[in-house]
Amino acid sequence: MAECGASGSGGGSSGDSLDKSITLPPDEIFRNLENAKRFAIDIGGSLTKLAYYSTVQHKVAKVRSFDHAGKDAEQEHEPPYEISVQEEVTARLHFVKFENAYMEACLDFIRDHLVSTETTVIQATGGGAYKFKDLIEEKLRLRVDKEDVMTCLIKGCNFVLKNIPQEAFVYQKDADPEFRFQTNHPDIFPYLLVNIGSGVSIVKVETEDRFEWVGGSSIGGGTFWGLGALLTKTKKFDELLQLASRGQHANVDVLVRDVYGGAHQTLGLSGNLIASSFGKSATADTEFSREDVAKSLLHMISNDIGQLACLHARLHGLGRVYFGGFFIRGHPATMRTISYSINFFSKVAGRRAAELTAGPGASLPSELGVGGLGPALASAGSRRQGEVQALFLRHEGYLGAIGAFLKGAEQDNPDQYSWGENYAGSSGLMSSPPGLGPAQRARSGTFDLLEMDRLERPLVTLPLLRDPSSYVPDTVNLTDDALARQYWLTCFEEALDGVVKRAVASQPGSADAAERAEKFRQKYWDKLQTLRHQPFAYGTLTVRSLLDTREHCLNEFSFPDPYSKVKQRENGVALKCFRRVVRGLDALGWEERQLALVRGLLAGNVFDWGAKAVSDVLESDPQFGFEEAKQKLQERPWLVDAYDAWLQRLKGPPHKCALIFADNSGVDVILGVFPFVRELLSRGTEVVLACNSGPALNDVTHSESLLVAERIAAMDPVVHSALSEERLLLAQTGSSSPCLDLSRLDTGLAALVRERGADLVVIEGMGRAVHTNYHAALRCESLKLAVVKNAWLAERLGGRLFSVIFKYEVPAREAAPAT
Repeated sequence: MAECGASGSGGGSSGDSLDKSITLPPDEIFRNLENAKRFAIDIGGSLTKLAYYSTVQHKVAKVRSFDHAGKDAEQEHEPPYEISVQEEVTARLHFVKFENAYMEACLDFIRDHLVSTETTVIQATGGGAYKFKDLIEEKLRLRVDKEDVMTCLIKGCNFVLKNIPQEAFVYQKDADPEFRFQTNHPDIFPYLLVNIGSGVSIVKVETEDRFEWVGGSSIGGGTFWGLGALLTKTKKFDELLQLASRGQHANVDVLVRDVYGGAHQTLGLSGNLIASSFGKSATADTEFSREDVAKSLLHMISNDIGQLACLHARLHGLGRVYFGGFFIRGHPATMRTISYSINFFSKVAGRRAAELTAGPGASLPSELGVGGLGPALASAGSRRQGEVQALFLRHEGYLGAIGAFLKGAEQDNPDQYSWGENYAGSSGLMSSPPGLGPAQRARSGTFDLLEMDRLERPLVTLPLLRDPSSYVPDTVNLTDDALARQYWLTCFEEALDGVVKRAVASQPGSADAAERAEKFRQKYWDKLQTLRHQPFAYGTLTVRSLLDTREHCLNEFSFPDPYSKVKQRENGVALKCFRRVVRGLDALGWEERQLALVRGLLAGNVFDWGAKAVSDVLESDPQFGFEEAKQKLQERPWLVDAYDAWLQRLKGPPHKCALIFADNSGVDVILGVFPFVRELLSRGTEVVLACNSGPALNDVTHSESLLVAERIAAMDPVVHSALSEERLLLAQTGSSSPCLDLSRLDTGLAALVRERGADLVVIEGMGRAVHTNYHAALRCESLKLAVVKNAWLAERLGGRLFSVIFKYEVPAREAAPAT
């Protein structure tokens, strides 16, 4: 974030003790620079944030039908389709944050490695843009275009709130964990942005392009820095904060108990509230420590800003207040004091409003002045949340650079796309940049990285969510649950050898596959170690984020689909069994067939290569098949068993349209899902079958499902007619994850759901129905079914390995409006 004109050698880590050349591997910092197309830069008083857009070539596994022209028939042992690995070009945004002390060395490296001749201009913002303008133009031979600081900040803020689901957090120092991430509301507007640089600017943001400055103060970060330098003789901003973190402000401030003695309890006040900042300095005979003075100053500035922000938020009826600026910049000390201040004044204002509503009552004593916060309010975060919430951003330091980049790229319409954080190339909150060894980590704090990949299509919220604003995809928060966190991190560590082996095996013709696989191993292992110590690095830690990080790291080293050959083989085997399975189902009576269909869905779901208990069986017993999987299933009653209610519902009228989220390739989709789809079609229900847009583990992809459906249609008239009449539609989810986030789905899928009037959602598989969406509330009927293929998780749920979850949920009827 732009530092609003705060300049000088302070702020951030000092460059005095650092070499003026880059000692870290530059290609790990300025990645893919040779394909950079456009630049933007945000220069503050101590930190520079560089943004650039590049095109990234990466491998993708493509599937297509064999060309049988001129052949009499398909060969008996021929796979159902062919796979080819092709190069594909996608767009990526890179953001690099470094100390101004490295400015010249960084510009030299960029100049020496910049290949593109398209770039002629660099957008610049921040107070330091004027100071370094000539240097940038000389080094890069690019014209510097200055962009408005506030406009860039707001454009950047809107961008991260829309594209990074776990961007905003509440900070609670004494909680475990101290970072509480918020689910982004589908509509991010309106909100209040409080930028604390040298002074304070308060901006009300109403839409993408409409915002207004509503207030501010000259008492801000520069005040803390300047007065702190005068009072403590400490010139460096971070050192001043370190002093404050060790101080006791009560030695300097007059507290409420100092004014009222024991009477403060009868007034309903905490004795630890600050009645007068620095009040004791007028009468004390001894000198105060620098630590105590810094702590008192920090509280005084923070309380003033907190009250001002709270009053503006209430004046404009806003509950969401985002804080940023160099005063914040991820410092626990400033986040803590700002949070407590907002929470306190929000409660005071709320209590006063309640008193006015209820009639005459006790008011706050005037001696409290503007009020304050002391150690006794350390537990304030655990009380009922105030009406106004102090929110911080994981990437607040990049807002100015992001906004400047977007301003310069308006002709490319970057806002029409959705973007996703690339965990493989991003440092994470308060962690070291990726790719650095232990010897380099001591110096790595000077560089911080963020990468965002452009997605092929915009992502939107599933229209069937009951309350999108309260939807949380993940079932278990591993940041909160230390026992679960340690188990799953260990689980992913132990599975790493198998993933490396599978990656190498997927590219038998590649000479460097083993070398790339080892690089993948090291990168993912480093990520897991970072998450052990900083589970909040990429937002709330979940099984989904661990899986997604692994997929990002595999893609980073050109392993786009390690299970492509496995899926091809298993799809071929399952297709050969389809006719026999369908004939067996058709021979059953109606009620017996419904249970057999559900058992088939569950048995198919056993074939999950992401589950070690299953992959061990599949590796050791190639003959393990559909019937063997049925024998593994828990007998009824299941661990979660709503089958009787589902059967009763099937005796009623058919659903209009079912949306089914499929899981695995092979037996799962062909012998489990498609027979179930076929039965729904026979009942007169339209079906939208949604599969992943990109590969993850052995999950079926949309392109694979198209080929599988084509082969099934050639064997089955029910599926054939449904496809030709568009009663069966195959759609992509927009995801490349083994899990499912219903708030980020392909816009085309959402349109289909609306157009067809879907009134049933079926979610199958552990990743989609247990690790995520187990508690998802929908506005229509839903089935969530899975086989628990992890012994630890099964025991936690009160069951055993291969326990069955079958949830049938009907939304509660909404109350009729009052007449």
